[in-house]
Amino acid sequence: MKIYSAVFIGGALGACLRYGLNLWIHTGQFPAATWLENAAGSLLLGILTGFFMIGAKRPLLSAFLGTGFCGGFTTMSTFSKETVMLLQGQPSLALLYVGASLISGIIFALIGVFAGRRIAGIQQRKGLQER
Repeated sequence: MKIYSAVFIGGALGACLRYGLNLWIHTGQFPAATWLENAAGSLLLGILTGFFMIGAKRPLLSAFLGTGFCGGFTTMSTFSKETVMLLQGQPSLALLYVGASLISGIIFALIGVFAGRRIAGIQQRKGLQER
């Protein structure tokens, strides 16, 4: 039951942050807020993935931050809706949006995994030195 609560609370916080960013970032026709949320979420989830691959296994924290927060913060449905809306009148901008979203999401996730592994490795070395 603790895991479900962690996912629920993390998801609520992530969704609230996403909503706030959407109110704060008003752009022209390019959906920059959704792009930023998905890129940042990919980076954070990559960091968490890399960290928990090497670092201590913390299922509650992983569920809270990964499934909950990142799941609530990022948004595939809004990305899809915005793409469909752009396709109605600006197909070239829609293609740019899809390409930028997919490429940056993958790149940020890779950077995050490498960063998370590095952070976990540094923590492990510190723990060994303290013994």
